[in-house]
Amino acid sequence: MKRTVSSNSMVNAGRFVLIEIFNALNSLELKSLEEPLYLFGQFFQKPLECLTLAYYLPQNAGAIARKYIQDPQLLSFIDAECFIVSTVNALQTPMINASMVLCDRHFGGINYPLGGVGGIAKSLAKGLVDQGSQILYKANVTSIITEQGKAVGVRLSDGREFFAKTIISNATRWDTFGKLIKQETLPKEEENFQKVYVKAPSFLSIHMGVKAEVLPLDTDCHHFVLENNWTDLEEPYGSIFLSIPTILDSSLAPEGRHILHIFTTSSMDDWKGLSRIDYEAKKQVVADEIISRLEKKLFPGLRSAIDFIEVGTPKTHRRYLARDEGTYGPMPRSIPKGLLGMPFNTTSIDGLYCVGDSCFPGQGVIAVAFSGVMCAHRVAADIGLEKKSPVLDAMLLRLLGWFRTLA
Repeated sequence: MKRTVSSNSMVNAGRFVLIEIFNALNSLELKSLEEPLYLFGQFFQKPLECLTLAYYLPQNAGAIARKYIQDPQLLSFIDAECFIVSTVNALQTPMINASMVLCDRHFGGINYPLGGVGGIAKSLAKGLVDQGSQILYKANVTSIITEQGKAVGVRLSDGREFFAKTIISNATRWDTFGKLIKQETLPKEEENFQKVYVKAPSFLSIHMGVKAEVLPLDTDCHHFVLENNWTDLEEPYGSIFLSIPTILDSSLAPEGRHILHIFTTSSMDDWKGLSRIDYEAKKQVVADEIISRLEKKLFPGLRSAIDFIEVGTPKTHRRYLARDEGTYGPMPRSIPKGLLGMPFNTTSIDGLYCVGDSCFPGQGVIAVAFSGVMCAHRVAADIGLEKKSPVLDAMLLRLLGWFRTLA
């Protein structure tokens, strides 16, 4: 009995660390960490919260979990929780990222946008247009135009060129500096980034429309399937993610039908060198295997209930998302020092900013949204819409650059 109480106390202590970090993040006005006036202002207003985040910045979830938990099954479960977010285990997942995602599930409840998550993108686009912006669709950027070391515009695949004071790339850093910027050598900062991070694998995605009767009435919206043992967690096709949005919003499908979105990690190497016929055949084989696994674990008779099915591979992700190798994003080559190695929004090229999952604070919807907020604030300061101090800017950027070399 004493051992059980002690174990529970240690688990609760680990949970407190998660909540402590989340509360610190939630208490701050989150803007650009590259803007010193904001940074110092937040520190003077919330010194304890800032010091908390600074303390955990170079730490990882797995190492902290092992301070409080010895049970191998529970540690493996925490690995799975982190893998769902970052495609790496807890030892490689920055503690701040883990806290953001795991706590946010419970803070304020779970909310789902009626009409599907695509409605969020449509609302953002409408807001931009309402504020006087113009969005060009089917406009494929093939290069970033530079003049005398400064980014000044972009060139599209149809030859059109657009010029601006600032250029913001939401492509991965591999695409930005490997394809869009035409230069013989990588900037030093990007070399350092690629020494610390590699491209995470891509995904195989299956979208299906099925007859509603194949799902039990108490079926949940989200499922994560990992058969056999924990060792398959990070293997290609080893674990299966499943979302059924029509459980929450029946308007997304015809009456009596459900939508299943199934995905699992898959490498581009598995799909290279195939003829069109072999490519389509392999998609069918892999999809059949995954459906069989879901029939065995969750929904007997699933195959016979399918009305519609479409399969996407890493090649699909590469084509439609314009991501090198269809990658999900960056993952550390080894155990990282938390978020120390992750670059921010500014780059070594004047006028060029990066945003997205290969910028601080990394992968995940929340982290990427934060990256966008940070970038907007830094750009606003640089073009005179926010206060800035050029002297403090230069000092802070050098300091942050030095911190990244410690990773």
